Formats: sequence, C-alpha cells, structure tokens
Amino acid sequence: MKIVITGGKHEADFIVKMLKQEHHQLIVINSDREFADYISSNNDIAVFPGDPTKAYVLSDAEAHNADVLIALADNDTDNYITCITAKRLFNIKKTVSKVRNPKNVELFKKLGVDSVISSTYLLAQTIVNESSIENIIKTLSIEDEKIVMLELGVEDDFALVNKQIMDIQFPKNINISCIFRDPHVIIPKGSTVIKPDDKLIIITTPTEQEEIIDFIQKKK
Repeated sequence: MKIVITGGKHEADFIVKMLKQEHHQLIVINSDREFADYISSNNDIAVFPGDPTKAYVLSDAEAHNADVLIALADNDTDNYITCITAKRLFNIKKTVSKVRNPKNVELFKKLGVDSVISSTYLLAQTIVNESSIENIIKTLSIEDEKIVMLELGVEDDFALVNKQIMDIQFPKNINISCIFRDPHVIIPKGSTVIKPDDKLIIITTPTEQEEIIDFIQKKK
C-alpha cells in the first residue's frame, strides 16, 4: 500500500517503523525539520520537510493516489486541512486524523475525514459536540482557535482578474488552497493567473473574513 504520514513526532516515528516492517510504500512529510531528520536517520527513510496543509507540498512529495493518509500533527486544524486537501485534490482513498480535542471526532467525520482518533474520546465515549453541523460547515472551531473556509466566485469586473497571484497584495491571514476552474481543479502557485468564473477556496480567520471578501470582490 502507498501510505502518506504527515506531522507528529514520536508517534510518527513509531508508525513509520511499524509500517516499514510490513514493506509498505511510505511517504513521510514533517514540518519540523529537526524531527524530520530524526525520523529519517532512525528509520533509514527519506522524509520530506514541509507543511502538509499546503497542496504544493503534497504534490512535491508525490502523494497523488495514495491508499491512506495519516495526519498526526498536534494541531487539529492542520490535520483537518491536510486530510480534506488529500481527499479532494489528490485522490487519496482514505484519511486518518489524530485529534487532541475529543469534540472534533464526530465533527471531522461529518466533514469528510474517514477515521478520527482521540485517546480521550476512546476513553470517554460520552462527550457530545455542542455545535450543530449546520452552524460550522463553513466555520471550523478548534477550542479557542477558528478558521473559516470561504468559496468565492470571481466575476469579470473584479480588480484581481487576469493578475498573477504573486502580483496581488492580499490581506494577511489568507490561504488560497485551491481554485475550481470548471472542469479542472488548480493547485495555485505564485504564477497562477486568476480568471473570470474561477471559484476560490480560501482559508482564513473569522476576524479577517469580511476584509478578504471585500478585497476579492473589489471592482476594477
């Protein structure tokens, strides 16, 4: 099986060691360069240093069409973004996410993550997620931290039309995770040109979302 392992520290090292013994094809990605070097030397395996929430990192690591992706970062938000990006853009068949907040077990499953693991959840089994899925389908709450996922259509008279992303002075805290340009899905780079009728999938924070919407929809 082709298995992608992202994030994590000693648990990642343990899983890599276990799966390597089973002779699986492993792709290991870790944003902590020091620990990436540790996993690499401890298991005699190449580890790709980079942020797996970024689509270009998964692309550079050749994660396309993997059988499983296992997300082990300490940050639940990072694991969620990694899993959803893997499924939607890279045709990865099954995603597995570790979560620290047990409330996110059922939430992550409803939002598309195949398997969600929380030691606290497994022990308790009675924790109830107080947020309704209707209220958080666009806004994902992780304890005191929030991200917002926006889908914004681009019209002909928007100021950013026909400009390269690298030339646009975006507000802070914005990540264009992908662009839907029917019938294609584009993983944006600095040289990517925004076109009319594009749909931008944007990740930001609640405090910046209104500013970002106004910026994207600014007319020429």
